[in-house]
Amino acid sequence: MTAPGRRGTPVVHLYSITWNEAAQLDFFFRHYDPWVSRYVFFDDGSTDGTLDILRRHPRVEVRSFPRVMSDSFVLSARRLHDEVWKESRGHADWVVLTAIDEHLYHPALPRYLKACQQAGVTLVPALGYQMVAEVFPPAGTRLCSALTRGAPYGMMNKLSLFRPDALAETQYSVGRHVAAPIGTLCLPERDELLLLHYKYLGRAYARARHAMLLTGLGSADLGSGWGAQYQTDEAGFEAEFTGFVAVSVDIADPRLDPMSSHLHPRWWRDPRWWSQVIAQMPASTVPVRLQVSGHRCR
Repeated sequence: MTAPGRRGTPVVHLYSITWNEAAQLDFFFRHYDPWVSRYVFFDDGSTDGTLDILRRHPRVEVRSFPRVMSDSFVLSARRLHDEVWKESRGHADWVVLTAIDEHLYHPALPRYLKACQQAGVTLVPALGYQMVAEVFPPAGTRLCSALTRGAPYGMMNKLSLFRPDALAETQYSVGRHVAAPIGTLCLPERDELLLLHYKYLGRAYARARHAMLLTGLGSADLGSGWGAQYQTDEAGFEAEFTGFVAVSVDIADPRLDPMSSHLHPRWWRDPRWWSQVIAQMPASTVPVRLQVSGHRCR
């Protein structure tokens, strides 16, 4: 396979945090390898073979996850997400900040990125879908092709893809659910990028994953209510799972138009968000382009 970033394709750097991700890494690399040039993973003490898998990949760099706030995984992760991508300035056309179970999807993604770049787009928020499956998929599965049913889910509407040279700061909320970036900000005219969240890969896997992630939270996280979804009892989990199934759509259906069918709030299309962003910008930055691209990025 030709490495991404050659022959005129965009150079993409991806950053993520890992903790016992061995079950998902094959799916992750199968999805991102065709268009990601370099990976940097911050591992939080994996013991399930995750590190062995990562170190065998030729484009991967593994670092330790810095718990800069000893009582909070969530705040330590936010600090990392706000800073680590800056090392890609001058080296990458695009940066991806994501989790191992989050797959950014567009039916022609490398071409889409190139078109966005040519149109002057600097940040591409994604519309979130909570993907659901009754059983955990077999190894070798390309999830975005084989498991295409998901529920539109506003909590997964995230800024995971942007141009590092254009932004001064990202200013994420906890969990990367909202951002207030500073810099040269230009959105695509339409929201076509999707974030497919593959945590609900069968009930047994999702429940086990929730139980494990709960043990990684610090006292400040628990005190703030972060990670409450990991503490749902069996009845609550089942209601949540069946609820997602009931409202799920097929993201592979060519008739699906995310702009009109994904009805959850999009903070980046809210004038109040733009007002907040502008208010936080240094005076010298405000005149910089702050707009929606006039081109469709296809």
